[in-house]
Amino acid sequence: MLKIAVFGSAFNPPSLGHKSVIESLSHFDKVLLVPSISHAWGKEMLDYNKRCQLLDAFISDLDLHNIERSNVETELHVPGESVTTYSVLERIRQIWPKSDITFVIGPDNLLKFHKFAKCNEILSRYYVMACPEKVPVRSTEIRNRIETGASVDDLTTPSVAALLRQTDWYH
Repeated sequence: MLKIAVFGSAFNPPSLGHKSVIESLSHFDKVLLVPSISHAWGKEMLDYNKRCQLLDAFISDLDLHNIERSNVETELHVPGESVTTYSVLERIRQIWPKSDITFVIGPDNLLKFHKFAKCNEILSRYYVMACPEKVPVRSTEIRNRIETGASVDDLTTPSVAALLRQTDWYH
């Protein structure tokens, strides 16, 4: 039976904090990184396609056999509405019906889990794993440094840092 971890995030942009979580998921057969297309709580994010480019560069740098970006949110998205974790997990279950699916959540969101749509259904149908970042680097710190013109090389992977230098996406 395939063991799948589903790690959703804004990835706005991907950071070494994200990397530290992903590296702790090596025991899964497949780790799906699911960038949020429309944040449930209205968080402002860089354009989805640009964040996907950053995430693809990030995945390339990680060079791990079990990691892939999932476009499941694009399939589920209705303009003007957010995509819920529950609908993402249900769609992944349709794609891989004979699998163990684990929703990976950061400790900050674990404290807000009761606010997730259909949180009780998620708990009854899926595994939920709280996974703290082992490296305390947040995407906010990267965006703040970019605004001040400071280097972000020590906060993300080389290809992401290069892409951020080549673009004005966070200016």
